[in-house]
Amino acid sequence: MSTSQLKRRDPRYAGRVRRVFLFDVDNTLLDNDRIIADLNAYLKREVGPKRARCYWAGFEELRIHLGYADYLGALQRFRRDYPHDLGLLAVSRYLIDYPFAERLFPKSLDVLEHVRRWGPVVLLTDGDVVFQPRKVDRSGLGEAVHGHALIYVHKERELADVEARYPAEHYVIVDDKLQILAAIKRVWRTRVTTVFVRQGHYALNPRIQANLPHADISVESIGDLLRYDCETFQPEGDGHPRRREKSEHEFK
Repeated sequence: MSTSQLKRRDPRYAGRVRRVFLFDVDNTLLDNDRIIADLNAYLKREVGPKRARCYWAGFEELRIHLGYADYLGALQRFRRDYPHDLGLLAVSRYLIDYPFAERLFPKSLDVLEHVRRWGPVVLLTDGDVVFQPRKVDRSGLGEAVHGHALIYVHKERELADVEARYPAEHYVIVDDKLQILAAIKRVWRTRVTTVFVRQGHYALNPRIQANLPHADISVESIGDLLRYDCETFQPEGDGHPRRREKSEHEFK
């Protein structure tokens, strides 16, 4: 499935369904930390350690300004400072042709297929309008969800649009960032079950997670969701989903 198909497809449903599953991409289904490490190593080889550090400094400045990661935009900014460095062209090709499918977390695609039995599955992610769709496309995630991918600048601020496109009685949101889950919980309240996946540097950094409320469900890896059944994501009688945190020995 091409990136253009992801954008042309109108994913609106004729009526409200019982449940919709929303999955983050970076560090939830796809090992983005590994992608960044690979990019950093390639940058050092092509432009040298000093200029690689300059790239990441510009990348962080741009992320603060835009509110999302823009790898290609940072490369354009880098080119402004080093217009004669032909290594930049190699880095650009490296990003566009990166083998994202090789960086899927184990069982990611199996989990998408597993929960599809209980409701539509949609990718809900942040990012730019070029590289993020490319990542979704080349990783195979776009095809796995039949083109149902929503890419915003700040997804937690776009819940009204998510509801309009995928109206449902209840939502299940799977993400590696507790702050995103908490923000969505404040809006949808009992209409959402939040699932925290402890993968990636955000999820594993205690300073980032400090003082944030627990998710309804916490798992160590995305593949752990294969152990869950439909009832796990169903709100209990009072409308509140059960908060569940499976211990490591339960999966052995």
